[in-house]
Amino acid sequence: MGKLTFRRRKKAVPPPMPPPPPSIEASTTSKTTVKKKAGGARLWMRMDRLGQSELIECDKSVIIKRVSIPARDLRILGPIFSHSSSILAREKAMIVNLEFIRAIVTAEEVLLLDPLRQEVLPFVDQLRRQLPQKALLTAEGVQDELPFEFQVLEMALEVVCTYLDSNVAELERDAYPALDELAISVSTKNLEHVRSLKSNLTRLLARVQKVRDEIEHLLDDNEDMAQLYLTRKWIQNQQAEAMSTAHASNSIVPAAAHLRRLSSTRSGSLVSNYLNDDDVEDLEMLLEAYFMQLDGTRNKILSIIKFLGTEYIDDTEDYVNIQLDNQRNELIQLQLTMTIASLAIAVETLLAGIFAACVVLFILVLAYARWKKLLGS
Repeated sequence: MGKLTFRRRKKAVPPPMPPPPPSIEASTTSKTTVKKKAGGARLWMRMDRLGQSELIECDKSVIIKRVSIPARDLRILGPIFSHSSSILAREKAMIVNLEFIRAIVTAEEVLLLDPLRQEVLPFVDQLRRQLPQKALLTAEGVQDELPFEFQVLEMALEVVCTYLDSNVAELERDAYPALDELAISVSTKNLEHVRSLKSNLTRLLARVQKVRDEIEHLLDDNEDMAQLYLTRKWIQNQQAEAMSTAHASNSIVPAAAHLRRLSSTRSGSLVSNYLNDDDVEDLEMLLEAYFMQLDGTRNKILSIIKFLGTEYIDDTEDYVNIQLDNQRNELIQLQLTMTIASLAIAVETLLAGIFAACVVLFILVLAYARWKKLLGS
């Protein structure tokens, strides 16, 4: 499914961007390089706003020192919270844990955990394809309304939503033939297949619900959304440093000129976007678009489960119950037939026993009469 957001591109002088970050161990090149570290390290991919990337293996202390986050935030990206969804704002970074995408985004780079996983590769391809294009447009003076951190967040949400939609479509394709097969032939295998599909839909619904709830939580709190504007905070910090430097040197005019240069590089809306702490319209539109897409995916899963649970499954269960009732009636009929047969055999045995007793009695009486010479020779 394509993007749901619509962006207006404005011709403007590009705003000052954070300086490119230094490589963790060596300078970054356009080619992917791998660096080894001590045991206990995990594989990360570092990618800057130009799309240049490198693979590194480093431990928690290196990541914590580089992005200035507490150690507890890295636990969110660990295996314990692998099935949770969260988007957290810190002073200089944004923690993104959405399904299989676990990343730390700053104003100038993104650190992606386990980038070689099969599910994560589409996200890596998106970053490598789109970030250089956006950087080229920015260099040409066409300024994107979204800062770097939101460009990465948008790609992550797009990949996750596409992945969830494809899973829903796949389960939907498998569900109806399985129910048709169950209606044709009631067997343990078919019943287990239908039960497995319904369980998978329920688990998928829970995963979609987690991502949807996290986005809804952000939409309900403007302060949390404002904290995600990392580029804005960087610009404000630069302005504060310029002001403090100007005061320290007793020269207010250079600082004011510097602030004017920062503001003059943007149109009115861009100034509002970058310098107004209360302006979260861009992020709100972005999150709202994907919230609606996830809500549609959730409703689709609910409709499939409802159809399976109240209509198709009920009809199939009725059909199965009719078949079971017929088999039960056949068993009762067989049992009744066997009971009648047993009764007939018992009566026949009784009659045969009575006849045999009469014959024995007649022979005894005849023998007694001969012994008493009551009968002639």
